[in-house]
Amino acid sequence: MPEGHVLHRLAHRFNAEFRGQPLSVTSPQGRFPEAALVDATVLEQADAIGKHLFLHFSNGHIIHIHLGLIGHFTFEDLDNFRGQIRLRVANREQAANLRGPQWCRLITDDDYARVCEKAGEDPLRDDASPDAVFARVRRSRRTIGSLLMDQQLYAGVGNIYRAETLFRQGISPFRAGRDCSLGELRAVWDDLVELMRIGVSRGRIDTVRDEHSPEAMDRPPRKDDHGGEVYVYRRAGDPCYVCGTPIASAVVEGRNLFWCPDCQGE
Repeated sequence: MPEGHVLHRLAHRFNAEFRGQPLSVTSPQGRFPEAALVDATVLEQADAIGKHLFLHFSNGHIIHIHLGLIGHFTFEDLDNFRGQIRLRVANREQAANLRGPQWCRLITDDDYARVCEKAGEDPLRDDASPDAVFARVRRSRRTIGSLLMDQQLYAGVGNIYRAETLFRQGISPFRAGRDCSLGELRAVWDDLVELMRIGVSRGRIDTVRDEHSPEAMDRPPRKDDHGGEVYVYRRAGDPCYVCGTPIASAVVEGRNLFWCPDCQGE
C-alpha cells in the first residue's frame, strides 16, 4: 500500500499543475458518476493527510481518494484512455488518471473535517502536533512496531517507514510503547519527518545514510519494486549494513516485519 509521501507528492503535483483553472472531471469507467458535479469547475486546493488525498473544487465539493493496495494516479497524454479509469482530471495539456483505488467519493466539508479529526498526526503536515501521540504511546502495552502502523496515531506511516526508522533509531519493534522514552519517541518522529520529506522530493523511499550508500560500500544498488535504498525492509537473511548480522523477519499482525537482531536488540 502506498505510504503517506505518495499522497503528499500527488497533492503537490495537483497544486502545481492543475490548481486555479477549470478542469474536465469525468469517470470513463462509469463507477464515479459524481464526477459530473465538479466537471468544468476550478480546483482550489489539493491536500493530503496520512493516506488520504483530497481535491477541493470551487463549487464546494471535495473528492476524497484512498489508493488502497493497488490504486494509482498516472499523468498521461490527453488521448490516453487505456485501462479502467475511475477518475480522470484533465486540463488542456494532460490528464491525471486514477485506476484501482480503494475508494473515490464525493464528500462535504463536514465529512472532510471528520476524516482529519479521526486521522493521527501526519509527519508531513506543518500543522502536526505529536505530543498527544507520544503521551498515548507511553501509556500503551502494545509494541512500538504496532503503534507506528496505527493510522489514528501516526498518519501515513506504513510498513517501510515503520521498519526503517526503528532500525535507524536502534529500537526493537517488539518493545512496548510504555517502555519507550519521550526522547526516543521524539527522535523517531523527527526521523519520520526527515525520511518522508525525502520520499516526497524523490518519489521513492531512501533511508540509508551516506556512509551506507552503494557508492560508499562498493555494493550494487538495491533492486526492488518499491525502489530506494533501505536498511532492513525486504532484506531478510541479508547482512546488516552496519553490523553484518542477518536481517530477521516475521509476520506480525498480518504484516511482514523486518529488523536487525543486533542493532535493535533490547
